[in-house]
Amino acid sequence: MRIRSLGVIDDAVVELSPGFTAVTGETGAGKTMVVTSLGLLLGGRADPALVRIGAKAAVVEGRIVLSPGAPAALRAEEAGAELDEGALLISRTVSAEGRSRAHVGGRSVPVGLLAELADELVAVHGQTDQQGLLRPARQRQALDRYAGDAVAVPLEKYAGAYRRLRAVAVELEEITTRARERAQEADLLRFGLDEIAALEPLPGEDAELAAEAERLGHAESLASAAQAAHGALAGDVEDPEGVDANTLVAGAHRALESVRSHDPALGALADRIGELGILLADVAGELAGYADDLDADPLRLAAVEERRAALTQLVRKYGDAEGGLAAVLEWAERGSKRLLELDGDDERIGELTAERDGLRAELSLLAQALTDARTEAAERFAAAVTAELASLAMPHARVTFDIRQTEDDEGVEVGGRPVAYGPSGADEVELLLAPHPGAPPRPIAKGASGGELSRVMLAVEVVFAGSDPVPTYLFDEVDAGVGGKAAVEVGRRLAKLAKSAQVVVVTHLPQVAAFADRQLLVEKTVDGSVTRSGVTVLEGEDRIRELSRMLAGQEDSQTARAHAEELLAAARADA
Repeated sequence: MRIRSLGVIDDAVVELSPGFTAVTGETGAGKTMVVTSLGLLLGGRADPALVRIGAKAAVVEGRIVLSPGAPAALRAEEAGAELDEGALLISRTVSAEGRSRAHVGGRSVPVGLLAELADELVAVHGQTDQQGLLRPARQRQALDRYAGDAVAVPLEKYAGAYRRLRAVAVELEEITTRARERAQEADLLRFGLDEIAALEPLPGEDAELAAEAERLGHAESLASAAQAAHGALAGDVEDPEGVDANTLVAGAHRALESVRSHDPALGALADRIGELGILLADVAGELAGYADDLDADPLRLAAVEERRAALTQLVRKYGDAEGGLAAVLEWAERGSKRLLELDGDDERIGELTAERDGLRAELSLLAQALTDARTEAAERFAAAVTAELASLAMPHARVTFDIRQTEDDEGVEVGGRPVAYGPSGADEVELLLAPHPGAPPRPIAKGASGGELSRVMLAVEVVFAGSDPVPTYLFDEVDAGVGGKAAVEVGRRLAKLAKSAQVVVVTHLPQVAAFADRQLLVEKTVDGSVTRSGVTVLEGEDRIRELSRMLAGQEDSQTARAHAEELLAAARADA
């Protein structure tokens, strides 16, 4: 991994061992930046404050070797990435302005893809995780993760039934508590629908009535105009000597018809005049019919206006001026559907009640299955953690799980009694520790000293590591509060874990660092007003000097050097 312009690190290359790598250095030297760099490669939050002062951007690049067909490799290839001889190249850039970019296998990708790959590549265990594991809710999640499909399968079914039960309960409560409001709503809908049904409006009727009213209101002028137009086209019976359009057109047609044989062009005009005569005759006939059919009955006009007034009232109540009568009919359609829903409340209440009772019975069975699966997994988990504690200089400590339920008359039935339940079941899970024989088991947050707590948490993390299908584990100072013989056992246990996986540990303990296959020193230097940190692989004399510093704070102390050499020799012999 290469780190540039990140915090106090100007430019450094971090070479991790395939086995156990220990990262050491003085407090404030920048060891945290190594962890932060890994976090960025794994899709962690990009904080522009991490960018080194004076730099435009911080860049972290990593090369991860993957086994053929690994899920992470397949997911990266789906995103368009290319592997370099079985290795995946990942880079993350964070600008001083806060912008973040990610590249995988030479392809620009969303940062979220890094987080997806991280689930398959690295498990991070740090002091933050320790504090989280002190909470019972987190302990239940940890137990479920350890149990695997034995809990995951019934939990998925339980969660689905739980969500449906919540939805049914909300709908049932709404129907029952709002019964009065819904009854009032139903009465208003019935009144409106009855009022509309009494008039039986038809689609487009308002426009038709408006046109009819306009015609009836001007019947005399319309009739007079039609008669005048008819006389102009076909002649006036009261003035037989008058000239009309039909007569003139007929005369024009006869004049041309007599000479059409002499010129085809003139014949064509004669044909067109003949067509004009036919059209005039048709129009004249329609005008005559219009005048005869025109109804000037004032009673009909009064009836039309009364109907229009009634429809206008409906539009004001149930429609709008823009939509007119169509909006009233749409309201009636919606109102009818809504009234069916409201009238069906009693039936719906019965359906929901039956579904609720069925879901509660189903949840009871699933909650019991979860309790049984968690109890079985808790026994295995506790035995594994207890065995790890024996390897961490706590041979008499015993870890157990307390899995309990809280009684609640409104809850689901588990084990023959009603208990409170939630989205993850009815179980309250808490990790207990008895540090020595005769000591009562107590919650680990209360029953363990600082050093014991660190070892318990490390044991839990190691057990998790055994169940996690990832090739790399990062432990960030989970050995805090441990010293002496216990520290040696912590180092020995991490070295044992490193035989089957890659392990990276940030530590202050020389007893832990001595067991590492590779030790990296993060060292800070000051050049005038500029502070830089670099990362160095320690070998031979340099490693002895660093272990001496970690032991006694003095690199050149002969006693510390002898102790450092003894630690290294013991670790190598143990390997």
